[in-house]
Amino acid sequence: MVITRKWTAFLVLVGVWTWLIWPRFGLAIWRDDRAFDGGRPTAFLWIHAVLIVASLAIGTTVGVLGVKAWRTERSSAEQGAAPKD
Repeated sequence: MVITRKWTAFLVLVGVWTWLIWPRFGLAIWRDDRAFDGGRPTAFLWIHAVLIVASLAIGTTVGVLGVKAWRTERSSAEQGAAPKD
């Protein structure tokens, strides 16, 4: 499968964006009054924790695929293949 340099950059940016946004959201959820009831975690916290972990896993996967595609595209260009932009 051939992915253009623009798409690889997009995939990497999605991975970076994920790691910029979701941890901040997690901190906001942690500080929310609904996150704990008498010091014990609530379903509100657990559901959001699962969503955050899943999103970080997906974002990391997308970012890693973008980096791998970027490297593959770059090595192909260095070997004389025509750029696919």
